Amino acid sequence: MKKPHAVYDVCNLAQRISLRLFADYKVEGKENVPPMGRLIIVANHQSNLDPALLGASLSRRIWFLAKDGMFSNWLVNWFLNSYGAFPLDRQSSDMRAYRWALGKLERDQALVIFPEGTRSKGSMNKAIPGVARLALKTGAPILPVGIVGTEHMGHWMRVVNPTGIIRVNVGNTFSLPSMDGRPSPAVLESLTDMIMQRVAALLPERYRGVYAITPSTKAPTLDAR
Repeated sequence: MKKPHAVYDVCNLAQRISLRLFADYKVEGKENVPPMGRLIIVANHQSNLDPALLGASLSRRIWFLAKDGMFSNWLVNWFLNSYGAFPLDRQSSDMRAYRWALGKLERDQALVIFPEGTRSKGSMNKAIPGVARLALKTGAPILPVGIVGTEHMGHWMRVVNPTGIIRVNVGNTFSLPSMDGRPSPAVLESLTDMIMQRVAALLPERYRGVYAITPSTKAPTLDAR
C-alpha cells in the first residue's frame, strides 16, 4: 500500500493543475519509470520549477538535493524537508548530503540529481562527476529525463503560473558497468559524460550545449535495463 505524503501529494496535485491550466504540457515515456527499487533520476536543470515539475510528472515518490541557500528559515526548512529536499553545500564535498543520498538509495527510494549543479537556462553545462560515483557505489539504475521549456521561468513562484510549451521526456533506464577498486577522476568524468549524453539525446539540439551530438560523438556503451 502506498504510504501517504501529505505535503508532497498536495503540492504535486496543485502543480499538475497549474501545468494543465497555463501551459502546453506533456510527458513522454511515463512507462519507462520503474515502479519500485532504488533509482537515480538524472535530468538537465533549467529553472527552480524543475523539481516540482518532475514530482508532478513521474509516477514515483522522488527525493532530491537542493542548494543550501534555499533553506532560509524554519518554515521553508519544514516545507522543503516535507516535500523531499535535503540541503547541499555546492561549494565543498558535502559528505552529509552524500550520506543522505546513499541512505535513500539503500532504502530503494528514487533520488533526483541535477548533475550540472546549477541551472543551465536552456543549454546544458558540464556536469559534476558525483552522480557517477553515487551510481557505482549503490549499483542503482539510472533514469535519464530531458526537460524542455522551463528556461524562461524566473522566480520560484512561477510554479503557480507555468506558461509556454513544457515537455518532460523520460528515457530508458541503464546501469553503469561494475568496477573493482576506486575509479580515477578521468573514469568518473567519462562515465558522467556518458550519463549526460543519454539526457542530451532526449532534448532538442539547441538544449544540448556541451553535450551536443556530433558525427564524432560515440554512442554511450552502457548496459540498458
